[in-house]
Amino acid sequence: MKPAPSDDSDPADVAAAWVMRQDRGLSPAEQDAFLQWLAADPRHGEAMARQRRTWESFDRLAGLHASMPAVQDPDLLAPRLRARPQRAWRRLAWVAVPLAAAAAIMLVVANRSAPVAIASASASAAAAQLTPIEERTLEDGSTIRLNRGADVHVAFSPGERRVRLDRGEADFAVAKDSVRAFVVESGGVKIRAVGTAFNVRLAEQDVEVIVTEGIVAVARGDAGGTGDLRALSAGERALVPRAASGAPVVGKLSKEELERRLAWQPRLLGFTDESLTTILSEFNRHNPVVLRVADPALRELRLTARFRSDNVPGFLRLLASDFGVVAESGPAGEIVLRAAR
Repeated sequence: MKPAPSDDSDPADVAAAWVMRQDRGLSPAEQDAFLQWLAADPRHGEAMARQRRTWESFDRLAGLHASMPAVQDPDLLAPRLRARPQRAWRRLAWVAVPLAAAAAIMLVVANRSAPVAIASASASAAAAQLTPIEERTLEDGSTIRLNRGADVHVAFSPGERRVRLDRGEADFAVAKDSVRAFVVESGGVKIRAVGTAFNVRLAEQDVEVIVTEGIVAVARGDAGGTGDLRALSAGERALVPRAASGAPVVGKLSKEELERRLAWQPRLLGFTDESLTTILSEFNRHNPVVLRVADPALRELRLTARFRSDNVPGFLRLLASDFGVVAESGPAGEIVLRAAR
């Protein structure tokens, strides 16, 4: 059974199914369905909170061993007062993931009674920068993640898998194929791989290639020509000038530099009883638009949450619907969060 907004089943049964699915990890489609189910009825959030508490109690019981001295846990089996609906989300490990594309692009956040748009001349620019990262699965099973604004053209043939990066930045996870090599062409540079993972960024002056898994061959012009560079292995980066006269620069990246350069790629962030300030700082590390708290009272709002780093619109919706937080466009395209008046 896959719960949906119109699901007539007992909310407790549906919530229990969602808790188990969250524990093993939700797919993007399941994550969207989960948020839609929650928004359909306030009772769904209460049911999720109750099921999550039960799940956590079982986890704690499973951690007890007969060989250990019996130490009383006063909170484990103590009766619990019914949580207020507004507080239920604070105990719920919720997953914020990409919602419908139209809603994300409009950058609309839901208030308790009606949607409220972030208004200002820079709102459309902020919306474009906060659109969730696009992910494509190709016919051979390879995947491409496109940074915001990137554009690629895919052309597969019986003898070769070819992708042209015309603009921006993309990350490639290549499926193994011993017959057909996987070639990415961008700015006069060719990157050839069989089964590996690498990131390519097309800039005005150069093409940057970062390898995260396996080995790739990077060449300027026709692969196999005199412009060949040495093969790159995991953790290495090549900066290849687009001008033929420029000398390529190849080097090893530190773990910190590698994480910084690839911070745009979406990942699942998890927090347990963390302040809103801490959570926003993580969002700001992974997205081009800065989120800032304007009301001091909101800075220490504490949340237990799991969400995708690129789903700022979904996170803002949750803050608005559960805590009455209003998002406004600020200077230089930043988004300012205030308590509803």
